[in-house]
Amino acid sequence: MIPDLGKYADAVLWSYAASLGLLIALVVLSVMRGRKVRAEMEKLEHRMSRNG
Repeated sequence: MIPDLGKYADAVLWSYAASLGLLIALVVLSVMRGRKVRAEMEKLEHRMSRNG
């Protein structure tokens, strides 16, 4: 199932691992930022509705 990568196996596998780790980090950071922005928007909307 795993292709024979020869002497470059370590470099290729570490590259895949690093890429996967960065993608996961980007998704997690995006979700966290989205939640933060949504909370700030709801707070602002609530404040605007009280003053309006």
